Amino acid sequence: MRAQSRYRLAVLAAALAASAPLAAQDAMLGTLLEEPGSAGLGFLGRIETSPYKGADDRVDLMPLYLYEGERFFLRSNAAGMRFATRQDQGLELFVERRLEGYPEDETPDILQGMETRNSEADIGARYYFKRNDHALDLSVRQDISGSSNGTEVRAAYGHTWRGDRWALQPVISLGWRSAKLNDYYFGVEDDEVTAERGAYSAGSGVDVTAGLYGRYRILQNWSLLGGVFAKRYSSAVRSSPLVDSNVEWGGMLGAAYDFGNGQVRWDKEDTPTYVKVFYGRDSDEGCHLVKIMTFSCVSLNDDDPTDIWGVHVGRPFVSGLNGWPLDLVGYVGVLRHEERGYQPDAWQIDAYMKGFYYGFPWSHRVKTRIGFGFGVSYAERVPYAEVQSQARRERNTSKVLNYLDPSIDVSVGDIFGSERWRELYFGFGVSHRSGIFGSARMLGTVDGGSNYIYTYLEGAF
Repeated sequence: MRAQSRYRLAVLAAALAASAPLAAQDAMLGTLLEEPGSAGLGFLGRIETSPYKGADDRVDLMPLYLYEGERFFLRSNAAGMRFATRQDQGLELFVERRLEGYPEDETPDILQGMETRNSEADIGARYYFKRNDHALDLSVRQDISGSSNGTEVRAAYGHTWRGDRWALQPVISLGWRSAKLNDYYFGVEDDEVTAERGAYSAGSGVDVTAGLYGRYRILQNWSLLGGVFAKRYSSAVRSSPLVDSNVEWGGMLGAAYDFGNGQVRWDKEDTPTYVKVFYGRDSDEGCHLVKIMTFSCVSLNDDDPTDIWGVHVGRPFVSGLNGWPLDLVGYVGVLRHEERGYQPDAWQIDAYMKGFYYGFPWSHRVKTRIGFGFGVSYAERVPYAEVQSQARRERNTSKVLNYLDPSIDVSVGDIFGSERWRELYFGFGVSHRSGIFGSARMLGTVDGGSNYIYTYLEGAF
């Protein structure tokens, strides 16, 4: 099997692994990837039972953001750095959003009146070892969000069967969870006691998870993904008055597109670096993304306006995708929220993949690009525009949200007849954060977000 085919198989296996909440299927992440500098995007629909009494099955949408570099990686709800990497083993440090917490859309009676336990952020280290089709993984995670202050240690083993178009991977894992971690999600404080739920302090324990995941490649770059898993909780969790299930079951189905890295190498001297500087203001209430993109509404907020400015840096993954006038560029950057005294100013980090189409009939005279970016955004503090908008709708907020970045620009060099400035672009765009209509637990089940209309200069160096 060619290296590129092996890469596609691996990155899609990673996508499956990232999607399984509470389980250690993510233990296989990174242990199979063979080509650095590659990326993919996709989604997974997921359904799973809830451990909490009276809670409905959870239906969730998992956006897949995938990038594997020489040292850095992004795997949907995790990002990190790779050290001491060899062909058959490696060490990783990462931060990860734990996909646990109380149901926020329909709270069951057993949880009414309790303080909400939200998804926390963990920092961790992973050591992986592989030989042929076998993979072993050891990892440790520690809460850094101040939620549970708990710890988890995982050990997992996986085996992969491969065909020309398919791959099948069973995984079994053990996860030791500290008393602080279990007590945060399954304990009952003294001031939360009712007739239906007594005080309970959960101790540490070991959970066991087994899963089976598959991939079937339907086109050169597209693959279908699917999987099922079951998790048996430790006695410390099963004895909680909040819990009525010994085993959690789940299944998932989705698709992913692998951009690969065969057409553009980041380490080539002639590969350009894109630098974009921008400034903008939040849009008016009701002026949502679709209206802005169709130019039916471009009104700015004049009641309680806030501003943004930032710098995004990108490197191309693919130039002329499949021979089309379409480039794919990966970006990462910082954005500053100037809140004008409504709340403290704060930083935001964005990472996204963006496609640029430039095949217009006039592009040989004035190069014009229409771009659309898709990725993830983390805000140091939830932006004031989102706080106000969500409060009016009585909806929750999240620091981590999906990120969209549509734009249109023209070549400054073509306008002024300067070849030197031909790769300098002036344009307008939208910085959009949203929770995908409350369907994604990874994004805090947020229904809503914010739009900032901005103007920018972007140059290729």
